[in-house]
Formats: sequence, structure tokens, C-alpha cells
Amino acid sequence: MATYWTLQTEIAWKHFKEQGYLEGSPAHAMYPDEYQWMMKQMKKRLSNYRGEHPIWLWMKKPDMRHTGHFQEGTRCVRLTIELNKGDVLVSDFDDWHFVLNNWFCSDNEQEDSAFEKGLLKISKEVSWERIFELNRVRDPKWHGDGERILQGTTGRIEIHHVKIVEHFVTR
Repeated sequence: MATYWTLQTEIAWKHFKEQGYLEGSPAHAMYPDEYQWMMKQMKKRLSNYRGEHPIWLWMKKPDMRHTGHFQEGTRCVRLTIELNKGDVLVSDFDDWHFVLNNWFCSDNEQEDSAFEKGLLKISKEVSWERIFELNRVRDPKWHGDGERILQGTTGRIEIHHVKIVEHFVTR
């Protein structure tokens, strides 16, 4: 078992408590096509995944003193969850933005340029799978030399996996 965190609105949390499990909602998917791509990856990589819309997880406890999690004034919860590692697909948060922006996921400027010129055999969609290669070497001038921010996705989370519920109003 490993510890993860997810951020949800209080309204969503109330609904999840009533139904007895957490599950992503297609109605709240900010990027429907990209979420479908992630769901295909989850199906391919997680043996217990049953096709639910993903719940997004953090590997490190999110600091709610910072902005950007929700709109200002949103009543939300930070849930501490314990799950089997094999039920979570871990990916690089920054690299996920290549998928969201429909860009080729390059490791350096030269590779990006070669892709733009049609000189590579790898497709843009195949390059996106690099977001799961957490130890791959990337040019720090191209990707930045900071610590990788890891995120996770999982399918249904039964309520008994929720260990701590913390309420916040976002700034």
C-alpha cells in the first residue's frame, strides 16, 4: 500500500460519500479526448482497472496554501488515500502537458526540431507514452532542471481507502 492525495470539491465529496466510492465523472472532464487517451493507457498498464473515468492523485501532499487548485473561494477537501501501487498509473505532471497541448513529447530541442521536419519514425501519440518513463534522461535546458512532479490516476476508489479528510476554502 502507498499513500496518495486527491483534491475534490465538497459537493463532489458529499456525492462520493453517499454512493460509497470515488470515481471520475465524464461531465467534469476538462479535456475529454486527453482523458480518454489516459484511460486507454490505464487499461493497458493497470491490471485491475475497469474503465472508469480517472481520479487524479498526487504523490506528494498538495500544499493548500498555494493557489491554482480550484477557483478562489471554493469549498474543497484534500483526501489522504491508501491504495495498492499496482492500482495507480504514475506519470510526469509537466510531461502530461504535452498530451494536453497535442505536442510531440521531446527530450531535447534537437529531437523536437527533427520531429517538426518529419525526420523521426516515432509518432506524436507514441511520444506521449514517455510521460510514464520517469527515469528517462531529458535535456535540462529543454525541460528545466527541477524535481519531477509526479501525478497518478486510478479508477474507482472505495470509501474505506480514504484515511483522512481535510476541509479547505481556496484562496
